[in-house]
Amino acid sequence: MSGPEAVEALIIGAGPAGLMAAEVLAGQGIGVVIAEAMPTPARKFLMAGKSGLNLTKDEDLESFAARFSGALPQTPGYLSKKEFGPTEVMGWVRGLGIELFTGSTGRVFPVGMKGSPLLRAWLARLAGLGVEMRTRWRWTGFEGGDWRFETADGVRLLRPQAVVLGLGGASWPRLGSDAAWIPWLAERGVQIAPFRPANMGFHVKWSAAMDRHFGQAVKGVALTAGALASRGEWVVTAKGIEGGGVYEVCAAIRDGATAQVDLAPDLTVAELARKFAQAPTKLSVGNRLRRVLGDPLRAALLMEWGRPLPSDPAALAGLAKTLPLRHDGAMGLERAISSAGGIMAESLTDELELRALPGVFAAGEMLDWEAPTGGYLLTGCLASGRLAGQGAATRLGGSVRH
Repeated sequence: MSGPEAVEALIIGAGPAGLMAAEVLAGQGIGVVIAEAMPTPARKFLMAGKSGLNLTKDEDLESFAARFSGALPQTPGYLSKKEFGPTEVMGWVRGLGIELFTGSTGRVFPVGMKGSPLLRAWLARLAGLGVEMRTRWRWTGFEGGDWRFETADGVRLLRPQAVVLGLGGASWPRLGSDAAWIPWLAERGVQIAPFRPANMGFHVKWSAAMDRHFGQAVKGVALTAGALASRGEWVVTAKGIEGGGVYEVCAAIRDGATAQVDLAPDLTVAELARKFAQAPTKLSVGNRLRRVLGDPLRAALLMEWGRPLPSDPAALAGLAKTLPLRHDGAMGLERAISSAGGIMAESLTDELELRALPGVFAAGEMLDWEAPTGGYLLTGCLASGRLAGQGAATRLGGSVRH
């Protein structure tokens, strides 16, 4: 093993947070090395882009920031300065030559709906700024004051002047975010909240009658849990329920709130009761429910979660409007879109510097925050990476340009 290599700024992790920190630092003329454990950068970013890369949500910053909980909202520099909210993300992406469109719900996507063109343009920009990308460089802790890496060429030590950690949380570990970093930071005095799944589905032990609905999307319903509500679509699977509509309320359900499904959110109880009363009595129960609700899957959910069904139309309508969402617990981190938990706010300065490790900053899903899918997650990672990069640049004597 050779002696330690001196580097100006070290980024560990080539996800959106790390890449954004690298862009900020390199933009100040600072030499940047990115160490990435996987063979290629931004694997989780690319995975998200396969189903349509939701970059941000086009809404006012106050509404946008209200969807975040945990460490980031407690950080005064994060979003509150209006430096990298939805408008800024859209401008940044367009600056990479990527055209955008906004859907009916305010979600913003690349016109091509893929993450790979954006990533290629971004990596080309970073290369043009002199950023050095080192893949298959896995951080394995500290060796004295140096940072130790396992590489294809053996163990290497780096001695950086400033570090930004963008190692991810604990969801989808096969894509690189395995939270192996926890003991190394904890030993240095960094407070870390245990990781929990976020933006995840829930297990449901379905009856055999639901088999034919597996893979189908539940549309036109409303979910409520605690103070959270959703009108988004979700999917019935053999294992349970998953999808954006569930993810918007999953944090409350995970934390113990009772969830309800409104199968006819655009009708009042009285209007729905009248429809049930007018349905032909000669129809079977299933056909009667399908006739009124207009959808076999919604009818199936009512029969699955609402039995025994009341015969009175008003009572049946009330049940359909407040159907208990019955589940058997949250799905695990291995299938969660993101994770809650991580480096706690008490361990961070306003610039996302680790109080226990001066000169070391952290960003993205390493931090103890969560937000629903729908553009919030990715914007949060980009914005926190930018904030950490600014802090590291200031530490190195740079002046952040706005």
